[in-house]
Amino acid sequence: MTTKEIRPWQSKLLMRIVHGYFALARGMTMGVRAACFDSSGRIFLVRHSYIPGWHMPGGGLERNETAEEALIKELREEGNLRIIGRPQLFHVYFNASASRRDHVVFYRAEVEQTAPRKPDREIVECGFFALDGLPDGTTEATRRRLRELSGEEPAAHFW
Repeated sequence: MTTKEIRPWQSKLLMRIVHGYFALARGMTMGVRAACFDSSGRIFLVRHSYIPGWHMPGGGLERNETAEEALIKELREEGNLRIIGRPQLFHVYFNASASRRDHVVFYRAEVEQTAPRKPDREIVECGFFALDGLPDGTTEATRRRLRELSGEEPAAHFW
């Protein structure tokens, strides 16, 4: 399946509209992301149709949903991933690049993929990658989170 990707300026406009809506509807936005590792120590990354680069899976919290519930839902939707054991909360970041009200709850999780994830309108590509073989286009925020997880850098306060 070939999916048309939107241009960076379209992505920025779309994200501003979405965050504007959520700011009005919710007052503060909160999302979850996770560094998801398989039994071989590889990390799972996704490439979205609406924003450039490779990212760790995640998404926004809905009303009456805990961060862990949102994480379980997003990992299932974005990668057919099932968490083994309990995810480990790593840090909470202020995501000023999204809005002045956005926070990201970041976890580390051991996962297994229950079935291959086929491309669709949201996720155009995904997969597990060795830490020393991340795909071209892996975002700097993703690389920074991995350095923080490994202890190479202290955890920042901003995503």
